[in-house]
Amino acid sequence: MSDAPASPDGSPVLRMEAVRKTFGDSVVLRDVDLEVAPHTVTALIGASGSGKSTLLRCANLLEDIDDGAIWLDGEEITDPRTDPDAVRRRIGVVFQAYNLFPHMTVLENITLAPRRVHGVARAEAEEHARGLLERLGLGGKAGAYPDRLSGGQQQRVAIVRALAVRPRLLLFDEITAALDPELVGEVLDVVRDLKGDGMTMVLATHEMGFAREVADQVCFLDGGVVLEHGTPEQVFGDPRQERTRRFLRRIVEAGRL
Repeated sequence: MSDAPASPDGSPVLRMEAVRKTFGDSVVLRDVDLEVAPHTVTALIGASGSGKSTLLRCANLLEDIDDGAIWLDGEEITDPRTDPDAVRRRIGVVFQAYNLFPHMTVLENITLAPRRVHGVARAEAEEHARGLLERLGLGGKAGAYPDRLSGGQQQRVAIVRALAVRPRLLLFDEITAALDPELVGEVLDVVRDLKGDGMTMVLATHEMGFAREVADQVCFLDGGVVLEHGTPEQVFGDPRQERTRRFLRRIVEAGRL
């Protein structure tokens, strides 16, 4: 689904080094180091308020960092001379809220950024959008308005909109949090398909079973620190940190893993 170029010599698509972010006196991210390899899925887990969403917003330059550096395909995107809009054209983001324009049809929502930001001709943008809609089971919804769609359909449209700009990296911020339980599966199926296509993704999620299934790397955040990271087998099966073990015990007791 992605036509984005590969990383030079297999280097990380995204790299964060000693990233620090504060809001007033509150430290939200503390010296975060993270590497995301091409064609992999990184799952960010942790309690609410642990820094997952802020990490994603910093990666997309929606939040300025206070210290450290972030690289995208080897380019330091936190350099003050960097054009943040140019960076965001290479990164797709899907939030909890669908953020679809209610006065635009599905097709208009999806083709807006390719046409206005990337300069793609209308016919080409619409052809690409229709192909993505068909792929994600929404082929008959191009002319529909968002309020005529279910929550799961709206979230899939939001994913199509992110894919329509052919992103290098796709960020998901708790994309199932606002959905009814019966709609969660259809959205997670899309992520599975994207993984099969080799899309590079970072997702903040409370869906522990899904993270264990789909992720190549799991990062457990606590108090703004990446306290533990490793393969799903290691983090979920044999966590090294006591704080991670306590968190996962509560997840198991709640029946969510």
